Amino acid sequence: MNNISFSKDGRALYCLIFTGILLSFSSSLASNPTRLFKSIFQQHKVQGNVTDGTNPLSGVTIAVKNKSNVLAITDYNGQFEIACAPYDTLTVSYLGFKTAFIAVQGRTKIAVKLQYDTTTLQEVKINAGYYSVKESERTGSIARISSKEIEIQPVTNVLATMQGRMAGVNVVQTTGAPGGGFDIKIRGQNSLRSDANMPLYIIDGVPFSSDPIGHFQTSSPFPTVSSPLNSINPDSIESIEVLKDADATSIYGSRGANGVVLITTKKGKKGKTSFSINSSTGAGKITKFPDLMKTEQYLAMRRQAFINDGLAQYNDWDYDINGTWDQNRYTNWQKELLGGTAQINDLQGTISGGSEQTQFLLSGNYHQETTVYPGDFRYKKGGMQLNLNHLSQDGKFRITFSGGYNSQNNNLPAYDLSFDARYLPPNAPALHNPDGSLNWENGTWENPLRNLNAQFRSQTSGLIANTVLSYEIAKDLTIKSSFGFTDLKSSETRTQPSTIYNPAYNITSARSAIYLYGTDRSSWIIEPQLNYSRAIAKGKLDALIGGTFQSQTNDILYQTANGFSSNSLIYNLAAAKNITIYSNDQTQYKYQAFFARINYNWKQRYILNLTGRRDGSSRFGPGNQFAVFGAAGAAWIFSHENFLADSSWLSFGKIRASYGTTGNDQIGDYQFLNTYTTSGINYGGMTGLQPSRLYNPDFGWEINRKLEFALELGFLQDRIFTTASWYRNRSSNQLVGLPLPGTTGFPSLQANLDAEVENRGFELTLRTVNFNGSKFKWSTSANISFAQNTLLRFPNLESSTYSQKYRIGQPLNIQLLYKYKGVDPQTGIYQFEDLNKDGIISFPDDRQTAVDLNPEFYGGVQNQLSYKRWNLDFLFQFVKQKSRTYPMGPAGMMSNQLQRMNPTWTQSDHTAPYQIATTGYNYQAIMGDYYYTFSDGTVADGSYIRLKNIALSFDLPLGLQETGCKIMLQGQNLLTMTKFKDGDPEFGGAGFLPPLKIISAGIQLTF
Repeated sequence: MNNISFSKDGRALYCLIFTGILLSFSSSLASNPTRLFKSIFQQHKVQGNVTDGTNPLSGVTIAVKNKSNVLAITDYNGQFEIACAPYDTLTVSYLGFKTAFIAVQGRTKIAVKLQYDTTTLQEVKINAGYYSVKESERTGSIARISSKEIEIQPVTNVLATMQGRMAGVNVVQTTGAPGGGFDIKIRGQNSLRSDANMPLYIIDGVPFSSDPIGHFQTSSPFPTVSSPLNSINPDSIESIEVLKDADATSIYGSRGANGVVLITTKKGKKGKTSFSINSSTGAGKITKFPDLMKTEQYLAMRRQAFINDGLAQYNDWDYDINGTWDQNRYTNWQKELLGGTAQINDLQGTISGGSEQTQFLLSGNYHQETTVYPGDFRYKKGGMQLNLNHLSQDGKFRITFSGGYNSQNNNLPAYDLSFDARYLPPNAPALHNPDGSLNWENGTWENPLRNLNAQFRSQTSGLIANTVLSYEIAKDLTIKSSFGFTDLKSSETRTQPSTIYNPAYNITSARSAIYLYGTDRSSWIIEPQLNYSRAIAKGKLDALIGGTFQSQTNDILYQTANGFSSNSLIYNLAAAKNITIYSNDQTQYKYQAFFARINYNWKQRYILNLTGRRDGSSRFGPGNQFAVFGAAGAAWIFSHENFLADSSWLSFGKIRASYGTTGNDQIGDYQFLNTYTTSGINYGGMTGLQPSRLYNPDFGWEINRKLEFALELGFLQDRIFTTASWYRNRSSNQLVGLPLPGTTGFPSLQANLDAEVENRGFELTLRTVNFNGSKFKWSTSANISFAQNTLLRFPNLESSTYSQKYRIGQPLNIQLLYKYKGVDPQTGIYQFEDLNKDGIISFPDDRQTAVDLNPEFYGGVQNQLSYKRWNLDFLFQFVKQKSRTYPMGPAGMMSNQLQRMNPTWTQSDHTAPYQIATTGYNYQAIMGDYYYTFSDGTVADGSYIRLKNIALSFDLPLGLQETGCKIMLQGQNLLTMTKFKDGDPEFGGAGFLPPLKIISAGIQLTF
């Protein structure tokens, strides 16, 4: 070691410096000794809480300015504790909010309210079910819409609010009749059974069963049975989150196999009590009718059919052409029977407010809607919602209650008039006589209004209630439990009175009948949980463990009655001569699970999320009732790395991935047991029993393995934000009914099949802030989804009873059709490819052309604009797909045809695109039309772009403090651009009412 020495001058200099410091210290000590000792030697603890003004914020970082080694993170209730000097400054930072600098100033308790940073669009706290997470820190795939998007849509079903707004979520409206349902698929169809692909719905933490509440015999106005989701009032919803990948859904285990839809209702906010009243009225019309023949075209076709069949004169029953009916009369039956205007009225009132500790919200709503059919038919819906939140003075105990009750009353014709509207000849007689009675034209036709005498009635009531209790045991440990209850009661009836028949038949009320179907479904659920959150090694650890205990009972009664002495007694079963009970089932479903989640976020850059769940279901036999599902998700927020910290163009960047498993037990109850049902046969005064299902305790859970990779990028302070996701889901161990030989007496046996289904796709979302001025703002949101469904494996498919339903390498819901080859120019008959070369077109040998009707891609583009007090929001929905057209029977018979069916083949026109017309005597033409109906010749481009929703509002300048008035104009399904010519392109069938276009005007008053 080198020796170090100081010169005399050097020693003097250092002594002088030391003496100056000592004198300075002595002077400070003499002037304010208390302050100096506190600032240097004494550290005290500061306790506080962080909120966004309404809700506590967990995971907020609190640091002491200029001291990087001192920090704290808020817990589940937004509480924190940190040691600092009395005159330090705290730096409070949280992604999505503006950083706050808080001077301690000797305080020991501090309340911090963070302000949202509106430039970071991705920093929204979203609900992931058992926990919440900021969008920037999520490792799973979650789509979200808020009340801002929901409130502007004049719809009654919650699924309608999601159309075109969420990537990977395909929602299709199945009918325009009020109270009808929707089909939803989240990233495709996983199960071979079409009834096992519904997502899990969670309303304020309570599972809501999506099982149908009707029966096809009673729900005849709809192509599908009634949807229980009509019980939810869209106006009461605060947000909807859809969980899609394994990382997001695995914590729900088997219940999340097909995705999870989380519905959160509105909550009260602290502040003065406020009242809000919304009132609106609107009108609905059918979006698009197919073009049908006018009288001149129709009669020309009919006359040509007689010539083609070699008939020299018309028959007595050919009323349309033999002169019985006016040859010059024309009625557009689509407008006559379906062209009415549905009147829609909505009224909603809300009262909310509260203190720092307690907030409340109470709302009520009423909806009334008529139909486009002739006559007085109405759908009524009303309900109320109550939410209460309370936090104790010390911030440790919290209680939340939410409850909603909804009642529906639906009165519709028992038969949709869409069939008659399409098929009636255009010169058919008027519907009414001059005295207002139904016109039967001397018994020559079936007046379509006769079906209005047959009624469909549905009465439904639903209750959903949930209470959540939580208590902070320690600084980082919170215990909570939720208690939920649901009750749904539904009763459907369809009448068939004798008045639906032509009086010429002399049918009495003894032929009248009624069909009744009732559902009584209730469930309870208890979910205790333990949450742990703590800052560890420059990161944050979140841990969650919990359990689920659920029970659901379902009572179903389906019966019919007939032989009434009078039609006025048709709803009184005691007046019926015969009563038949087809089913009176009472089932119980029990479910038990334990779940856990561990999440570690290190430096807000590297995030690991692990979830797991052990499920137990009563739907499987002993030894197979339990299964374990889990997932792992990871994310790297690379924009927080030092090499990108000062980037002027990239404001956010994240790569995330997930892999895991979920299960599926949607097979119904008691499927593994020997079950019996009534035989309906009376022997010796007693009704016997007969076996209905074979015992098989060996089948178990379907398994769905999900993989996803995603990239999220934000540019220019997140004014441009995009997400690209690729996913692959594979579902195996399929639960299906294995076919059995007829000699067993049973059609099938419930079992697992070694088949595998794959769904893979690509999703892209884009959000931009185009202008963000003080007066004018404009933002755009867009999404597009490319999805592909494939059957990868199905052992011995060719020899199974499913051989004419599925194809390896094709989607599950393909349609096998004949291969259309055009019109034979010599015979004028449709031609089809003879695949087996036997000279005969037959099923199934020649019906082997697989047609995929799944959308190639779908999505939407939404724009939100505001200027001063004006707000404009509009959404375009688009779908690229193929659709089936539905021919209306052989051309030339006594029913109208699509206008494009003209011209048909004749002796003088061998190049016509449609086959020869016939009155029914040409057997080859009849069979040609039958084959054509089930051929790929009926496949057309069903793509469309639709102005799905538009909303314009204006805030009136009342000049009154704390009082606001807004007027609104809203529209749904207003404009459709499509090449599809046979009606509405969204609607996938014929004979039922297509969706309606709706225009609504309303006013909102707040004070």
